[in-house]
Amino acid sequence: MGLKCGIVGLPNVGKSTLFNALTEAKAEAANYPFCTIDPNVGIVTVPDQRLDEITKYIKPQKVIPTAIEFVDIAGLVAGASKGEGLGNQFLGNIRETDAIIHVVRCFENDNVVHVDGSVDAARDIDVINTELLLSDLESLEKRVKKNDKILRANSKDVLLIQETAVMKKALEALENGKPARSVDYNEEETLLLKRLHLITSKPVLYVCNIGEEGEEGNAHFSKVSEIANSENNECISICSSLEAEIIELEGDEKLEFLESIGQTEPGLNRLIRKAYELLSLDTYFTAGEKEVRAWTIPHNAKAPRAAAEIHTDFEKGFIRAEVYHCDVLFELHSEQAIKEAGKFRSEGKEYVVKDGDVMHFLFNV
Repeated sequence: MGLKCGIVGLPNVGKSTLFNALTEAKAEAANYPFCTIDPNVGIVTVPDQRLDEITKYIKPQKVIPTAIEFVDIAGLVAGASKGEGLGNQFLGNIRETDAIIHVVRCFENDNVVHVDGSVDAARDIDVINTELLLSDLESLEKRVKKNDKILRANSKDVLLIQETAVMKKALEALENGKPARSVDYNEEETLLLKRLHLITSKPVLYVCNIGEEGEEGNAHFSKVSEIANSENNECISICSSLEAEIIELEGDEKLEFLESIGQTEPGLNRLIRKAYELLSLDTYFTAGEKEVRAWTIPHNAKAPRAAAEIHTDFEKGFIRAEVYHCDVLFELHSEQAIKEAGKFRSEGKEYVVKDGDVMHFLFNV
């Protein structure tokens, strides 16, 4: 399944530096606003130690991790919803993503100019969130007006009636200064909402770009954490300049550097996993001599839906799935041992796939 996270924030908060570190790309990172004219796109594999562990017991010809697409969207400024700083173009890019990674500057550095002249994390967040909200508000007002006009002429279009009702629920929240995601929607409404591509309906992860001294005693980081908690969003800290150094290192040199700064893995790994969790996703595995592969599925997906990730024919002709959890493999060390222990299960169409399942699908088309 295609997964796309948009990296947003004010100019000069470290978005492109973070993107470069994430993707090992060479997006231009300059000390002035609007240096990124088109969104840079990079595919990033999701770190998962379980993949490596599986290959200890099932030796494949190749290993394929799951991945997320990151889009580095140029810095937004106040007035973006009205077109300031190419705002309309960049807001359109955000609408195409599944989740928002909101990078907030939480470091002081006189050599890196701030678009508003000073570092103020709360103010910066408010600027971005306001522009996203205003963009959705303007879009929904137009669409509701158009739908109401159509419905007055033909009120029998059930789908249009339902869609308009969802629009009005979201519009009411936006008019009260709240994001569309703050409303409680039922399952059917949630599906309709997704089709609207509202920016403020997307989940948000705040990424605090901190200095090399860390997050302890950092008042900006504390403020962002407080804001994230109040919104039921998550917040992590990362030092993009350090991550840019780490990405250049390999092997023992990388491990030694991480140890010297008190880390066991790059902060980017945490960011990638958090982005994955943000989208309410699970991972299942297929494992054999040809390949061991991770597959991405929505949380609580049933077996046929999981099979569709491999090929739509697997879903259409689904018969059953042979399943065991990777933890059982780590304990017993082989599929044969799993079968002998009676832990190699056969599951039908209603089986809800668990994160970490290893699956073999039987199908007939």
